[in-house]
Amino acid sequence: MRSLLVLLLVAAASAKVFERCEWARKLKASGMDGYYGVSLADWVCLTRWESNYNTMAKNYNTDGSTDFGIFQINSYWWCNDYIINSHNACGINCSVLLSDDVTAAINCAKRVVRDPQGISAWYGWRYNCEGRDLTRSNRRISSASSNVLVFLYLR
Repeated sequence: MRSLLVLLLVAAASAKVFERCEWARKLKASGMDGYYGVSLADWVCLTRWESNYNTMAKNYNTDGSTDFGIFQINSYWWCNDYIINSHNACGINCSVLLSDDVTAAINCAKRVVRDPQGISAWYGWRYNCEGRDLTRSNRRISSASSNVLVFLYLR
């Protein structure tokens, strides 16, 4: 029982829900702005609709696969969840995508966007961001380390 409690505390401690501006700064610092032609606004929009910036987001699909983490990376194609036969194109365990350390998630998202489908691989982007003017309502957010233009697209 004690080990279960410790395990639950560790799992809870590794979860993070980013604020939009904080997430935009993290993406920019990780080289995502303009990566493979995808703007920072598109990445922020994508992750807003996929996970609401939640690193612990997990969704189960009808085909038996699961989408993991802030980018909702799919277990059939991109990571190994040891439940379904996976292509594991990112070469990672899906569980690392549920951490507040988003390094693996960002690296895997970079791998996904290099695929021929590109950013269209994400339904959240296709249905909520594609073709929309994501710069319509923008504001400058300053931090000690950088200025990031963050895009407000909430209805």
